[in-house]
Amino acid sequence: MTATSIHSFHIPVMGIGYTIDTPLKVARFGISSVISIIEDDLLEKIRKVYSYKYNRSYHAIDKLEEDSRAKRVKAFLNMTHEIIEEQMVLIKSEPFVQGTESMKYFDLLAGNHPLKLAFQEYTKANGQSKKDLEDQIRRKMIAGALEVNIMTKLDKVNYASTGEALPNEYCDAMAALRGFAESKLNGAIVFSAGLNPRLFNYCSTFVDFFPDSNGITKKSIILKVGDYRSALIQGKYLAKKGLWVAEFRIESGLNCGGHAFVSDGALLGPILEEFKSRRAELYEVLSQSCDHALLSQGKHPLPVNRIQKITAQGGVGTFEEHEFLISHYGLDSVGWGSPFLLVPEVSTVDNSTLNQLASAKKSDFFISDASPLGVPFNNFRPSTSEIQRLQRIEKNKPGSPCYKKYLSFDTEFTEQPICVASRQYQHLKVKQIKLKKLSIEHENLAVATVTAKECLCEGLIASAIQVNKLTPDHKLSAVTICPGPNLAYFSGIFTLAQMVDHIYGRKNILNELPRPHMFINELALNISYFRELLQKQKNEFKEFKIDYFEKVQANLKASLDYYRNLVPGLKNYAEKFGRDFEIHLNTCDIHLLSEH
Repeated sequence: MTATSIHSFHIPVMGIGYTIDTPLKVARFGISSVISIIEDDLLEKIRKVYSYKYNRSYHAIDKLEEDSRAKRVKAFLNMTHEIIEEQMVLIKSEPFVQGTESMKYFDLLAGNHPLKLAFQEYTKANGQSKKDLEDQIRRKMIAGALEVNIMTKLDKVNYASTGEALPNEYCDAMAALRGFAESKLNGAIVFSAGLNPRLFNYCSTFVDFFPDSNGITKKSIILKVGDYRSALIQGKYLAKKGLWVAEFRIESGLNCGGHAFVSDGALLGPILEEFKSRRAELYEVLSQSCDHALLSQGKHPLPVNRIQKITAQGGVGTFEEHEFLISHYGLDSVGWGSPFLLVPEVSTVDNSTLNQLASAKKSDFFISDASPLGVPFNNFRPSTSEIQRLQRIEKNKPGSPCYKKYLSFDTEFTEQPICVASRQYQHLKVKQIKLKKLSIEHENLAVATVTAKECLCEGLIASAIQVNKLTPDHKLSAVTICPGPNLAYFSGIFTLAQMVDHIYGRKNILNELPRPHMFINELALNISYFRELLQKQKNEFKEFKIDYFEKVQANLKASLDYYRNLVPGLKNYAEKFGRDFEIHLNTCDIHLLSEH
Protein backbone atom coordinates (compact mmCIF):
# COMPACT_ATOMS: atom_id res chain seq x y z
CA MET A 1 0.00 0.00 0.00
CA THR A 2 1.35 3.42 -0.85
CA ALA A 3 1.99 5.96 1.88
CA THR A 4 -0.52 8.26 0.22
CA SER A 5 -3.42 5.80 -0.03
CA ILE A 6 -6.66 7.72 -0.23
CA HIS A 7 -9.02 5.03 1.08
CA SER A 8 -9.09 3.57 4.58
CA PHE A 9 -9.78 0.07 3.26
CA HIS A 10 -7.95 -2.34 0.99
CA ILE A 11 -9.00 -5.52 -0.82
CA PRO A 12 -6.89 -8.52 0.25
CA VAL A 13 -5.93 -11.39 -2.02
CA MET A 14 -8.78 -13.89 -2.40
CA GLY A 15 -7.74 -17.34 -3.55
CA ILE A 16 -5.57 -17.69 -6.61
CA GLY A 17 -7.96 -16.22 -9.14
CA TYR A 18 -10.70 -14.16 -7.49
CA THR A 19 -8.63 -10.95 -7.40
CA ILE A 20 -6.38 -11.79 -10.36
CA ASP A 21 -7.43 -8.66 -12.26
CA THR A 22 -8.89 -6.59 -9.41
CA PRO A 23 -6.23 -3.83 -9.69
CA LEU A 24 -7.22 -3.36 -13.33
CA LYS A 25 -10.80 -2.83 -12.16
CA VAL A 26 -10.34 -0.60 -9.10
CA ALA A 27 -6.83 0.92 -8.88
CA ARG A 28 -7.87 3.92 -10.99
CA PHE A 29 -10.38 4.80 -8.25
CA GLY A 30 -7.62 4.95 -5.65
CA ILE A 31 -8.44 1.52 -4.19
CA SER A 32 -5.55 -0.78 -3.24
CA SER A 33 -5.81 -4.53 -3.86
CA VAL A 34 -3.74 -7.70 -3.88
CA ILE A 35 -3.27 -10.44 -6.47
CA SER A 36 -1.70 -13.88 -6.16
CA ILE A 37 1.31 -14.46 -8.43
CA ILE A 38 1.94 -18.13 -7.76
CA GLU A 39 -0.13 -19.55 -10.65
CA ASP A 40 1.80 -18.49 -13.75
CA ASP A 41 -0.46 -20.41 -16.17
CA LEU A 42 -3.41 -18.25 -15.09
CA LEU A 43 -1.33 -15.06 -15.20
CA GLU A 44 -0.34 -15.85 -18.78
CA LYS A 45 -3.95 -16.51 -19.81
CA ILE A 46 -5.22 -13.29 -18.22
CA ARG A 47 -2.33 -11.32 -19.73
CA LYS A 48 -3.45 -12.49 -23.15
CA VAL A 49 -7.08 -11.47 -22.42
CA TYR A 50 -6.15 -7.96 -21.30
CA SER A 51 -3.54 -7.47 -24.01
CA TYR A 52 -6.25 -7.93 -26.63
CA LYS A 53 -8.77 -5.90 -24.63
CA TYR A 54 -6.41 -2.91 -24.50
CA ASN A 55 -4.99 -3.40 -28.02
CA ARG A 56 -1.54 -4.26 -26.77
CA SER A 57 0.97 -6.56 -28.42
CA TYR A 58 1.09 -10.03 -26.92
CA HIS A 59 3.92 -12.53 -27.21
CA ALA A 60 3.25 -15.83 -25.48
CA ILE A 61 5.74 -17.17 -22.95
CA ASP A 62 5.73 -20.92 -23.30
CA LYS A 63 5.68 -23.07 -20.18
CA LEU A 64 8.72 -24.97 -21.45
CA GLU A 65 10.77 -21.81 -21.90
CA GLU A 66 13.64 -21.46 -19.43
CA ASP A 67 12.62 -19.53 -16.30
CA SER A 68 9.09 -19.26 -17.69
CA ARG A 69 7.45 -18.67 -14.30
CA ALA A 70 9.52 -15.58 -13.49
CA LYS A 71 9.14 -14.25 -17.03
CA ARG A 72 5.37 -14.72 -16.96
CA VAL A 73 5.02 -12.99 -13.58
CA LYS A 74 7.18 -10.10 -14.78
CA ALA A 75 5.25 -9.73 -18.05
CA PHE A 76 1.88 -9.80 -16.29
CA LEU A 77 2.89 -7.20 -13.71
CA ASN A 78 4.45 -4.94 -16.33
CA MET A 79 1.28 -5.07 -18.40
CA THR A 80 -0.95 -4.41 -15.38
CA HIS A 81 1.24 -1.51 -14.24
CA GLU A 82 1.21 0.08 -17.70
CA ILE A 83 -2.55 -0.26 -18.15
CA ILE A 84 -3.21 1.32 -14.76
CA GLU A 85 -0.94 4.22 -15.69
CA GLU A 86 -2.91 4.67 -18.91
CA GLN A 87 -6.19 4.50 -16.98
CA MET A 88 -4.97 7.25 -14.64
CA VAL A 89 -4.01 9.53 -17.53
CA LEU A 90 -7.50 9.08 -18.95
CA ILE A 91 -9.41 9.55 -15.71
CA LYS A 92 -7.43 12.69 -14.88
CA SER A 93 -8.29 14.16 -18.28
CA GLU A 94 -12.05 13.62 -18.03
CA PRO A 95 -14.36 16.53 -17.23
CA PHE A 96 -15.90 16.55 -13.75
CA VAL A 97 -19.43 15.74 -14.85
CA GLN A 98 -21.86 13.02 -13.78
CA GLY A 99 -21.40 9.71 -15.54
CA THR A 100 -17.62 9.97 -15.90
CA GLU A 101 -15.12 7.85 -14.02
CA SER A 102 -13.49 11.02 -12.70
CA MET A 103 -16.75 11.83 -10.87
CA LYS A 104 -16.96 8.24 -9.64
CA TYR A 105 -13.45 8.67 -8.21
CA PHE A 106 -14.68 11.45 -5.91
CA ASP A 107 -18.07 9.91 -5.20
CA LEU A 108 -16.35 6.84 -3.74
CA LEU A 109 -14.18 8.81 -1.30
CA ALA A 110 -15.07 8.94 2.37
CA GLY A 111 -17.05 12.06 3.22
CA ASN A 112 -14.33 13.55 5.42
CA HIS A 113 -11.39 12.88 3.10
CA PRO A 114 -9.43 16.09 2.39
CA LEU A 115 -9.53 15.46 -1.36
CA LYS A 116 -13.31 15.10 -1.30
CA LEU A 117 -13.64 18.28 0.75
CA ALA A 118 -11.38 20.07 -1.75
CA PHE A 119 -13.54 18.79 -4.59
CA GLN A 120 -16.67 20.09 -2.88
CA GLU A 121 -14.97 23.45 -2.53
CA TYR A 122 -14.08 23.34 -6.22
CA THR A 123 -17.74 22.85 -7.22
CA LYS A 124 -18.65 26.11 -5.46
CA ALA A 125 -15.72 28.16 -6.79
CA ASN A 126 -15.64 30.45 -9.84
CA GLY A 127 -13.17 31.90 -12.29
CA GLN A 128 -9.41 31.50 -11.80
CA SER A 129 -9.91 30.16 -8.28
CA LYS A 130 -11.93 27.26 -9.71
CA LYS A 131 -9.26 26.57 -12.33
CA ASP A 132 -6.48 26.56 -9.73
CA LEU A 133 -8.43 24.20 -7.50
CA GLU A 134 -9.09 21.87 -10.43
CA ASP A 135 -5.37 21.69 -11.24
CA GLN A 136 -4.52 20.92 -7.61
CA ILE A 137 -7.19 18.25 -7.35
CA ARG A 138 -6.14 16.48 -10.55
CA ARG A 139 -2.53 16.35 -9.35
CA LYS A 140 -3.65 14.66 -6.13
CA MET A 141 -5.66 11.94 -7.87
CA ILE A 142 -3.58 8.80 -7.40
CA ALA A 143 -4.03 5.13 -8.20
CA GLY A 144 -4.56 2.52 -5.53
CA ALA A 145 -1.61 0.26 -4.83
CA LEU A 146 -1.07 -2.89 -6.86
CA GLU A 147 0.22 -5.45 -4.36
CA VAL A 148 1.17 -9.07 -4.96
CA ASN A 149 0.91 -12.05 -2.65
CA ILE A 150 3.10 -15.09 -2.21
CA MET A 151 2.07 -17.76 0.27
CA THR A 152 5.51 -18.70 1.58
CA LYS A 153 4.62 -22.39 1.98
CA LEU A 154 4.05 -22.73 -1.77
CA ASP A 155 7.69 -23.13 -2.65
CA LYS A 156 8.04 -26.67 -3.94
CA VAL A 157 11.14 -27.86 -5.78
CA ASN A 158 10.75 -28.28 -9.54
CA TYR A 159 12.38 -30.93 -11.70
CA ALA A 160 14.00 -31.05 -15.10
CA SER A 161 12.71 -33.45 -17.76
CA THR A 162 15.59 -35.76 -16.77
CA GLY A 163 14.13 -36.05 -13.26
CA GLU A 164 16.87 -34.00 -11.60
CA ALA A 165 15.88 -31.30 -9.12
CA LEU A 166 16.36 -27.78 -10.47
CA PRO A 167 18.32 -25.19 -8.42
CA ASN A 168 16.49 -23.42 -5.59
CA GLU A 169 15.89 -20.26 -7.60
CA TYR A 170 13.47 -22.24 -9.78
CA CYS A 171 11.28 -23.23 -6.82
CA ASP A 172 7.74 -21.89 -7.18
CA ALA A 173 7.84 -18.99 -4.70
CA MET A 174 11.45 -18.08 -5.53
CA ALA A 175 10.69 -17.77 -9.24
CA ALA A 176 7.52 -15.76 -8.57
CA LEU A 177 9.48 -13.41 -6.33
CA ARG A 178 12.09 -12.95 -9.05
CA GLY A 179 9.38 -12.02 -11.55
CA PHE A 180 8.05 -9.38 -9.16
CA ALA A 181 11.50 -8.06 -8.26
CA GLU A 182 12.51 -7.65 -11.91
CA SER A 183 9.24 -6.01 -12.98
CA LYS A 184 8.86 -2.24 -13.44
CA LEU A 185 6.18 -2.20 -10.74
CA ASN A 186 6.67 0.17 -7.81
CA GLY A 187 4.67 -1.83 -5.31
CA ALA A 188 4.63 -4.21 -2.39
CA ILE A 189 4.86 -7.94 -1.97
CA VAL A 190 2.72 -9.53 0.73
CA PHE A 191 4.32 -12.58 2.32
CA SER A 192 1.76 -14.80 4.06
CA ALA A 193 1.88 -18.09 5.97
CA GLY A 194 5.04 -17.50 7.96
CA LEU A 195 8.80 -17.21 7.66
CA ASN A 196 10.54 -18.87 4.73
CA PRO A 197 14.28 -18.25 5.26
CA ARG A 198 15.23 -19.21 1.72
CA LEU A 199 12.65 -16.86 0.24
CA PHE A 200 13.39 -13.98 2.62
CA ASN A 201 17.12 -14.32 1.98
CA TYR A 202 16.44 -14.14 -1.75
CA CYS A 203 14.88 -10.68 -1.36
CA SER A 204 18.28 -9.30 -0.37
CA THR A 205 19.69 -10.16 -3.81
CA PHE A 206 17.46 -7.59 -5.56
CA VAL A 207 18.39 -3.91 -5.51
CA ASP A 208 14.76 -2.70 -5.64
CA PHE A 209 14.16 -3.91 -2.06
CA PHE A 210 16.74 -1.40 -0.79
CA PRO A 211 16.54 2.41 -0.69
CA ASP A 212 18.14 4.36 -3.50
CA SER A 213 20.14 7.58 -3.12
CA ASN A 214 16.88 9.47 -2.50
CA GLY A 215 15.76 7.05 0.19
CA ILE A 216 13.08 5.57 -2.08
CA THR A 217 12.49 1.82 -2.03
CA LYS A 218 10.82 0.68 -5.24
CA LYS A 219 9.74 -2.72 -3.89
CA SER A 220 8.40 -2.85 -0.35
CA ILE A 221 7.61 -5.76 1.93
CA ILE A 222 4.34 -6.46 3.74
CA LEU A 223 4.13 -9.30 6.24
CA LYS A 224 0.79 -10.93 6.94
CA VAL A 225 0.97 -12.05 10.57
CA GLY A 226 -1.23 -13.58 13.26
CA ASP A 227 0.30 -11.91 16.32
CA TYR A 228 2.96 -9.53 17.63
CA ARG A 229 5.54 -12.25 18.31
CA SER A 230 5.39 -13.42 14.69
CA ALA A 231 5.76 -9.83 13.47
CA LEU A 232 8.82 -9.26 15.67
CA ILE A 233 10.55 -12.52 14.67
CA GLN A 234 9.99 -12.11 10.94
CA GLY A 235 10.64 -8.36 11.05
CA LYS A 236 13.98 -8.89 12.81
CA TYR A 237 14.99 -11.58 10.35
CA LEU A 238 14.47 -9.21 7.43
CA ALA A 239 15.89 -6.14 9.19
CA LYS A 240 19.19 -7.92 9.82
CA LYS A 241 19.53 -8.09 6.05
CA GLY A 242 18.70 -4.40 5.62
CA LEU A 243 15.14 -5.16 4.49
CA TRP A 244 12.49 -2.88 5.94
CA VAL A 245 8.97 -4.15 6.61
CA ALA A 246 6.71 -1.37 5.37
CA GLU A 247 3.55 -2.91 6.80
CA PHE A 248 2.38 -5.59 9.19
CA ARG A 249 -1.01 -6.93 8.08
CA ILE A 250 -2.76 -8.72 10.94
CA GLU A 251 -5.34 -11.33 10.01
CA SER A 252 -7.94 -13.06 12.16
CA GLY A 253 -7.22 -16.75 12.45
CA LEU A 254 -10.75 -18.07 11.86
CA ASN A 255 -12.91 -15.09 10.90
CA CYS A 256 -11.42 -14.70 7.43
CA GLY A 257 -11.51 -16.37 4.03
CA GLY A 258 -9.09 -18.87 2.53
CA HIS A 259 -6.75 -20.78 4.80
CA ALA A 260 -7.52 -20.32 8.50
CA PHE A 261 -4.23 -20.13 10.37
CA VAL A 262 -5.73 -20.88 13.75
CA SER A 263 -4.16 -19.28 16.81
CA ASP A 264 -4.07 -21.02 20.19
CA GLY A 265 -7.20 -19.19 21.29
CA ALA A 266 -5.59 -15.74 21.00
CA LEU A 267 -8.11 -13.37 19.42
CA LEU A 268 -7.91 -10.32 17.20
CA GLY A 269 -8.86 -7.67 19.77
CA PRO A 270 -6.09 -8.45 22.30
CA ILE A 271 -3.62 -8.98 19.43
CA LEU A 272 -4.40 -5.54 18.02
CA GLU A 273 -4.08 -4.07 21.51
CA GLU A 274 -0.56 -5.46 21.82
CA PHE A 275 0.40 -3.98 18.45
CA LYS A 276 -1.06 -0.65 19.57
CA SER A 277 0.85 -0.60 22.86
CA ARG A 278 4.13 -1.88 21.39
CA ARG A 279 4.03 -0.26 17.96
CA ALA A 280 6.70 2.33 18.76
CA GLU A 281 8.91 -0.37 20.28
CA LEU A 282 8.55 -2.57 17.17
CA TYR A 283 9.38 0.38 14.93
CA GLU A 284 12.44 1.31 16.97
CA VAL A 285 13.85 -2.22 17.24
CA LEU A 286 13.48 -2.87 13.51
CA SER A 287 14.75 0.60 12.57
CA GLN A 288 17.97 0.17 14.54
CA SER A 289 18.60 -3.30 13.14
CA CYS A 290 17.83 -2.27 9.56
CA ASP A 291 19.94 0.90 9.77
CA HIS A 292 22.88 -1.06 11.14
CA ALA A 293 22.61 -3.67 8.36
CA LEU A 294 22.40 -1.05 5.59
CA LEU A 295 25.37 0.84 7.02
CA SER A 296 27.49 -2.32 7.31
CA GLN A 297 26.65 -3.25 3.70
CA GLY A 298 27.54 0.21 2.39
CA LYS A 299 23.99 0.76 1.13
CA HIS A 300 21.93 3.94 1.13
CA PRO A 301 20.06 4.55 4.41
CA LEU A 302 16.33 4.52 4.89
CA PRO A 303 14.72 7.97 5.05
CA VAL A 304 14.35 9.47 8.53
CA ASN A 305 10.57 9.61 8.11
CA ARG A 306 10.29 5.93 7.10
CA ILE A 307 6.79 4.55 7.25
CA GLN A 308 5.64 1.34 8.90
CA LYS A 309 1.93 0.65 8.69
CA ILE A 310 -0.23 -1.56 10.85
CA THR A 311 -3.37 -2.89 9.17
CA ALA A 312 -5.85 -5.67 9.91
CA GLN A 313 -8.42 -7.82 8.16
CA GLY A 314 -10.82 -10.66 8.82
CA GLY A 315 -14.55 -10.48 9.51
CA VAL A 316 -15.20 -6.73 9.46
CA GLY A 317 -18.70 -6.05 8.21
CA THR A 318 -20.01 -2.64 9.32
CA PHE A 319 -19.02 1.00 9.18
CA GLU A 320 -18.94 1.12 12.99
CA GLU A 321 -16.48 -1.78 13.17
CA HIS A 322 -14.35 -0.26 10.43
CA GLU A 323 -14.17 3.11 12.15
CA PHE A 324 -13.57 1.64 15.60
CA LEU A 325 -10.61 -0.43 14.36
CA ILE A 326 -9.04 2.70 12.91
CA SER A 327 -9.83 5.10 15.75
CA HIS A 328 -9.19 2.78 18.72
CA TYR A 329 -6.22 0.77 17.47
CA GLY A 330 -4.72 3.40 15.18
CA LEU A 331 -4.82 1.16 12.12
CA ASP A 332 -3.76 2.62 8.79
CA SER A 333 -6.21 0.53 6.79
CA VAL A 334 -8.78 -2.25 7.20
CA GLY A 335 -9.07 -5.15 4.79
CA TRP A 336 -12.49 -5.98 3.35
CA GLY A 337 -12.28 -9.29 1.53
CA SER A 338 -15.17 -11.74 1.23
CA PRO A 339 -17.97 -9.13 0.81
CA PHE A 340 -16.27 -8.04 -2.41
CA LEU A 341 -16.90 -11.52 -3.86
CA LEU A 342 -20.44 -10.22 -4.34
CA VAL A 343 -19.19 -7.28 -6.43
CA PRO A 344 -18.55 -8.25 -10.10
CA GLU A 345 -16.90 -4.86 -10.69
CA VAL A 346 -14.18 -5.97 -8.28
CA SER A 347 -13.76 -9.75 -8.13
CA THR A 348 -13.83 -12.52 -10.72
CA VAL A 349 -16.58 -14.98 -9.77
CA ASP A 350 -18.53 -17.02 -12.32
CA ASN A 351 -22.29 -16.35 -12.50
CA SER A 352 -23.37 -19.68 -11.06
CA THR A 353 -21.14 -19.38 -7.99
CA LEU A 354 -21.97 -15.69 -7.63
CA ASN A 355 -25.68 -16.44 -7.45
CA GLN A 356 -25.04 -19.23 -4.94
CA LEU A 357 -23.10 -16.85 -2.72
CA ALA A 358 -25.75 -14.16 -3.06
CA SER A 359 -28.44 -16.45 -1.64
CA ALA A 360 -26.32 -18.57 0.71
CA LYS A 361 -27.34 -19.62 4.22
CA LYS A 362 -25.09 -19.38 7.25
CA SER A 363 -24.72 -23.18 7.29
CA ASP A 364 -23.25 -23.10 3.74
CA PHE A 365 -20.00 -21.68 5.10
CA PHE A 366 -17.78 -24.07 7.05
CA ILE A 367 -14.22 -24.82 8.12
CA SER A 368 -12.99 -27.87 6.24
CA ASP A 369 -9.94 -30.13 5.97
CA ALA A 370 -9.87 -29.62 2.20
CA SER A 371 -6.41 -28.05 1.96
CA PRO A 372 -3.51 -30.37 1.10
CA LEU A 373 -1.36 -28.13 3.30
CA GLY A 374 -3.06 -29.55 6.38
CA VAL A 375 -4.29 -26.09 7.40
CA PRO A 376 -8.03 -25.54 8.12
CA PHE A 377 -9.68 -24.13 5.02
CA ASN A 378 -12.83 -22.02 4.69
CA ASN A 379 -15.19 -23.75 2.32
CA PHE A 380 -18.60 -23.41 0.68
CA ARG A 381 -20.92 -26.43 0.69
CA PRO A 382 -22.82 -25.72 -2.58
CA SER A 383 -19.60 -25.27 -4.59
CA THR A 384 -19.18 -27.56 -7.59
CA SER A 385 -15.79 -28.72 -6.29
CA GLU A 386 -17.29 -29.93 -3.00
CA ILE A 387 -20.05 -31.73 -4.91
CA GLN A 388 -17.45 -33.24 -7.25
CA ARG A 389 -15.33 -34.43 -4.31
CA LEU A 390 -18.29 -36.27 -2.81
CA GLN A 391 -19.26 -37.78 -6.16
CA ARG A 392 -15.75 -39.13 -6.67
CA ILE A 393 -15.86 -40.77 -3.25
CA GLU A 394 -19.24 -42.30 -4.04
CA LYS A 395 -17.78 -43.76 -7.25
CA ASN A 396 -14.86 -45.16 -5.25
CA LYS A 397 -12.46 -42.86 -7.12
CA PRO A 398 -11.46 -40.28 -4.50
CA GLY A 399 -8.90 -37.62 -5.21
CA SER A 400 -8.16 -35.49 -8.23
CA PRO A 401 -5.88 -35.73 -11.26
CA CYS A 402 -2.81 -33.69 -10.35
CA TYR A 403 -1.39 -31.56 -13.16
CA LYS A 404 -0.15 -28.32 -11.62
CA LYS A 405 1.51 -29.91 -8.56
CA TYR A 406 1.86 -26.65 -6.58
CA LEU A 407 1.01 -28.50 -3.36
CA SER A 408 3.09 -31.61 -3.97
CA PHE A 409 5.00 -32.10 -0.72
CA ASP A 410 4.32 -35.69 0.41
CA THR A 411 6.93 -38.45 -0.04
CA GLU A 412 5.34 -41.24 1.98
CA PHE A 413 4.83 -43.44 -1.08
CA THR A 414 7.00 -41.85 -3.78
CA GLU A 415 10.51 -40.52 -4.23
CA GLN A 416 9.33 -37.28 -5.83
CA PRO A 417 6.74 -35.40 -3.74
CA ILE A 418 3.07 -35.76 -4.65
CA CYS A 419 -0.05 -33.96 -3.45
CA VAL A 420 -2.26 -35.52 -0.77
CA ALA A 421 -5.31 -34.39 -2.74
CA SER A 422 -4.17 -36.36 -5.78
CA ARG A 423 -5.89 -39.54 -6.90
CA GLN A 424 -2.53 -41.29 -6.75
CA TYR A 425 -1.92 -40.47 -3.09
CA GLN A 426 -5.47 -41.11 -1.89
CA HIS A 427 -5.58 -44.51 -3.63
CA LEU A 428 -2.33 -45.55 -1.95
CA LYS A 429 -3.29 -44.15 1.45
CA VAL A 430 -6.76 -45.69 1.53
CA LYS A 431 -5.24 -49.03 0.51
CA GLN A 432 -2.77 -48.72 3.39
CA ILE A 433 -5.55 -47.93 5.88
CA LYS A 434 -7.61 -50.94 4.82
CA LEU A 435 -4.62 -53.25 5.36
CA LYS A 436 -4.50 -52.20 9.02
CA LYS A 437 -7.75 -54.10 9.77
CA LEU A 438 -9.18 -51.32 11.94
CA SER A 439 -12.72 -51.35 13.25
CA ILE A 440 -15.31 -50.13 10.75
CA GLU A 441 -15.75 -46.91 12.73
CA HIS A 442 -12.04 -46.08 12.84
CA GLU A 443 -11.44 -47.12 9.26
CA ASN A 444 -14.24 -44.84 8.06
CA LEU A 445 -12.83 -41.94 10.10
CA ALA A 446 -9.32 -42.51 8.74
CA VAL A 447 -10.53 -42.75 5.14
CA ALA A 448 -12.72 -39.63 5.53
CA THR A 449 -9.68 -37.68 6.74
CA VAL A 450 -7.74 -38.67 3.63
CA THR A 451 -10.52 -38.03 1.12
CA ALA A 452 -11.40 -34.64 2.62
CA LYS A 453 -8.51 -33.11 0.67
CA GLU A 454 -9.35 -31.54 -2.67
CA CYS A 455 -7.47 -29.98 -5.55
CA LEU A 456 -7.13 -26.25 -4.86
CA CYS A 457 -4.80 -25.56 -7.79
CA GLU A 458 -7.55 -26.17 -10.35
CA GLY A 459 -10.56 -25.23 -8.23
CA LEU A 460 -9.38 -21.78 -7.20
CA ILE A 461 -8.77 -20.65 -10.80
CA ALA A 462 -11.90 -22.19 -12.35
CA SER A 463 -14.03 -19.06 -11.87
CA ALA A 464 -11.45 -16.81 -13.56
CA ILE A 465 -11.27 -19.25 -16.47
CA GLN A 466 -15.06 -19.26 -16.88
CA VAL A 467 -15.56 -15.51 -16.50
CA ASN A 468 -12.96 -14.81 -19.17
CA LYS A 469 -14.48 -17.47 -21.48
CA LEU A 470 -11.28 -19.51 -21.57
CA THR A 471 -10.97 -23.25 -22.10
CA PRO A 472 -10.12 -25.03 -18.85
CA ASP A 473 -7.01 -27.16 -18.90
CA HIS A 474 -7.68 -30.91 -18.82
CA LYS A 475 -11.46 -30.24 -18.78
CA LEU A 476 -11.38 -29.51 -15.03
CA SER A 477 -14.02 -26.86 -14.39
CA ALA A 478 -15.29 -27.46 -10.83
CA VAL A 479 -15.10 -24.28 -8.74
CA THR A 480 -13.53 -24.07 -5.30
CA ILE A 481 -14.31 -20.89 -3.40
CA CYS A 482 -13.22 -20.00 0.11
CA PRO A 483 -15.26 -17.10 1.54
CA GLY A 484 -15.03 -16.18 5.19
CA PRO A 485 -18.04 -16.86 7.45
CA ASN A 486 -18.76 -13.12 7.55
CA LEU A 487 -20.25 -13.40 4.05
CA ALA A 488 -23.33 -15.03 5.60
CA TYR A 489 -24.51 -11.53 6.59
CA PHE A 490 -24.49 -10.22 3.01
CA SER A 491 -27.09 -11.32 0.47
CA GLY A 492 -27.34 -10.09 -3.09
CA ILE A 493 -25.09 -8.82 -5.85
CA PHE A 494 -23.74 -5.30 -5.40
CA THR A 495 -22.03 -2.52 -7.30
CA LEU A 496 -18.68 -1.10 -6.26
CA ALA A 497 -20.43 2.11 -5.20
CA GLN A 498 -22.89 0.21 -2.99
CA MET A 499 -20.14 -1.71 -1.21
CA VAL A 500 -17.98 1.37 -0.66
CA ASP A 501 -21.02 3.31 0.57
CA HIS A 502 -21.59 0.49 3.07
CA ILE A 503 -17.98 0.60 4.25
CA TYR A 504 -18.17 4.37 4.80
CA GLY A 505 -21.59 4.30 6.50
CA ARG A 506 -23.57 5.92 3.69
CA LYS A 507 -25.64 2.79 3.13
CA ASN A 508 -26.43 -0.47 4.93
CA ILE A 509 -26.47 -3.58 2.73
CA LEU A 510 -26.45 -6.26 5.45
CA ASN A 511 -29.23 -8.83 5.25
CA GLU A 512 -31.76 -9.46 8.01
CA LEU A 513 -29.71 -12.14 9.77
CA PRO A 514 -28.82 -10.90 13.29
CA ARG A 515 -25.11 -10.13 13.20
CA PRO A 516 -22.95 -9.95 16.32
CA HIS A 517 -19.84 -7.76 16.43
CA MET A 518 -16.86 -9.11 14.48
CA PHE A 519 -14.96 -9.79 17.74
CA ILE A 520 -17.91 -11.80 19.06
CA ASN A 521 -18.15 -13.77 15.82
CA GLU A 522 -14.46 -14.62 16.05
CA LEU A 523 -14.79 -15.64 19.70
CA ALA A 524 -17.76 -17.89 18.92
CA LEU A 525 -15.92 -19.42 15.96
CA ASN A 526 -12.94 -20.24 18.17
CA ILE A 527 -15.06 -21.78 20.92
CA SER A 528 -16.85 -23.92 18.35
CA TYR A 529 -13.64 -24.89 16.55
CA PHE A 530 -11.78 -26.02 19.66
CA ARG A 531 -14.83 -27.82 21.02
CA GLU A 532 -15.04 -29.79 17.76
CA LEU A 533 -11.29 -30.41 17.77
CA LEU A 534 -11.50 -31.77 21.30
CA GLN A 535 -14.39 -34.04 20.34
CA LYS A 536 -12.54 -35.22 17.24
CA GLN A 537 -9.56 -36.26 19.34
CA LYS A 538 -11.86 -38.20 21.62
CA ASN A 539 -13.57 -39.92 18.67
CA GLU A 540 -10.25 -40.91 17.13
CA PHE A 541 -8.82 -42.01 20.49
CA LYS A 542 -5.85 -39.71 19.98
CA GLU A 543 -3.65 -38.75 22.90
CA PHE A 544 -5.40 -35.96 24.76
CA LYS A 545 -3.17 -32.86 24.62
CA ILE A 546 -4.19 -31.45 27.99
CA ASP A 547 -1.45 -28.78 28.02
CA TYR A 548 -2.54 -27.49 24.63
CA PHE A 549 -6.22 -27.22 25.47
CA GLU A 550 -5.40 -25.60 28.82
CA LYS A 551 -3.41 -22.99 26.89
CA VAL A 552 -6.33 -22.43 24.51
CA GLN A 553 -8.75 -22.15 27.45
CA ALA A 554 -6.47 -19.62 29.17
CA ASN A 555 -6.14 -17.52 26.02
CA LEU A 556 -9.88 -17.51 25.40
CA LYS A 557 -10.58 -16.48 28.98
CA ALA A 558 -7.97 -13.73 28.73
CA SER A 559 -9.69 -12.51 25.57
CA LEU A 560 -13.04 -12.51 27.37
CA ASP A 561 -11.57 -10.36 30.15
CA TYR A 562 -10.10 -7.98 27.57
CA TYR A 563 -13.43 -7.64 25.80
CA ARG A 564 -15.26 -6.97 29.08
CA ASN A 565 -12.87 -4.09 29.70
CA LEU A 566 -13.40 -2.89 26.12
CA VAL A 567 -17.18 -2.47 26.54
CA PRO A 568 -17.09 1.05 28.10
CA GLY A 569 -14.97 2.30 25.21
CA LEU A 570 -17.38 0.80 22.71
CA LYS A 571 -20.32 2.44 24.47
CA ASN A 572 -18.53 5.79 24.40
CA TYR A 573 -18.03 5.29 20.67
CA ALA A 574 -21.68 4.33 20.09
CA GLU A 575 -24.09 3.33 22.87
CA LYS A 576 -25.98 0.66 20.91
CA PHE A 577 -22.72 -0.63 19.43
CA GLY A 578 -21.34 -1.27 22.92
CA ARG A 579 -24.62 -2.52 24.42
CA ASP A 580 -25.12 -5.17 21.74
CA PHE A 581 -21.49 -6.22 22.11
CA GLU A 582 -21.95 -6.73 25.87
CA ILE A 583 -25.09 -8.84 25.40
CA HIS A 584 -23.41 -11.14 22.87
CA LEU A 585 -20.25 -11.30 24.99
CA ASN A 586 -22.21 -12.64 27.94
CA THR A 587 -23.74 -15.31 25.71
CA CYS A 588 -20.31 -16.48 24.56
CA ASP A 589 -19.11 -16.46 28.16
CA ILE A 590 -21.88 -18.84 29.23
CA HIS A 591 -21.18 -21.24 26.36
CA LEU A 592 -17.47 -21.32 27.07
CA LEU A 593 -17.82 -21.92 30.80
CA SER A 594 -20.52 -24.56 30.37
CA GLU A 595 -18.23 -26.56 28.07
CA HIS A 596 -15.49 -26.83 30.67
